[in-house]
Amino acid sequence: MKKVLSVGNALVDVLVELQDDVLLSELKLPKGSMQLVDRDTLNSIRIRLRNTPTAMASGGSTANAACGMGRLGMDAGYIGKVGQDAIGDFFIADLQKNGVTPHVRKEPTLTGVATAFVSSDGERTFATCLGAAVNLSAADLFPISFGGYHMVFIEGYLVNNPPLARAIVQAARKMHLSVAIDLASYNVVESHRDIFAEILPSCHIVFANETEAKAFTGLDPEAAARKLAETCSTAVVKIGPEGSLVATPSTLEHIAPIAAQCTDTTGAGDLYAAGFLYGWANDASLSTCGRMGSLLSGKVVEVLGAKMDDNRWKTIRSEVNSY
Repeated sequence: MKKVLSVGNALVDVLVELQDDVLLSELKLPKGSMQLVDRDTLNSIRIRLRNTPTAMASGGSTANAACGMGRLGMDAGYIGKVGQDAIGDFFIADLQKNGVTPHVRKEPTLTGVATAFVSSDGERTFATCLGAAVNLSAADLFPISFGGYHMVFIEGYLVNNPPLARAIVQAARKMHLSVAIDLASYNVVESHRDIFAEILPSCHIVFANETEAKAFTGLDPEAAARKLAETCSTAVVKIGPEGSLVATPSTLEHIAPIAAQCTDTTGAGDLYAAGFLYGWANDASLSTCGRMGSLLSGKVVEVLGAKMDDNRWKTIRSEVNSY
């Protein structure tokens, strides 16, 4: 089985269930977006939520995906940066608990926190203070960390630091590794379309939801998938309750979703990538990769947050192994 090394912003998620979206308006957070906030804003949010029940879990897009791959039994690794604090220790321990090899550096600052507001319809909105994660740099990409892996999986949020995004792709190419990337968020794509256009030709798989795909291509899902596949050899466009589209330069296939009762969409895209890349690591057909992604995505939206319990994972592994 091939091994996948994920690279991303090491964050701890603080999950908040909303009865309505008034708080999002008060905090000036566009619903469904990911907004970067500074420490002062994070402290303001914490004060605003001091009487609101919350839950904490390790997070970050590719970290969630790595944990999903680890839970499926893959050799999964993760590169990131945390602070020298209890939250950073929690993050590393959670990677290991989920079967992921951490290549995580610490520095004397705070670990990043992503406050995830979950609306009543399951949509999530993030206010993210990157903390130590923002200091991840090309100097942290030690060749030894890439050794033994077959693919590097990058989250699109890293294009906020163009030199880092370029360095990851260059390191992967130097080590003869395939590259997969998730476009992350429509507002990130809108702000850094030129950087995505620069690095996508070096990627072998691109993941996007329909709003991210449209932000990059200006096209509706099917046309966007075909357009993205002209640049990357495989393009995946997720279309919510309608499933996903998997395209190559010569093919386009619709992958049906599984039946699911949506509670929270947090982690849906990340776990789709985990399932898809698990299939890729086992040399499955693209259709099977998509079905595996759809399975994990459908299972995680039924729970709050991006983590699932042992019983649910036992069921998932049984179903995946039957594909």
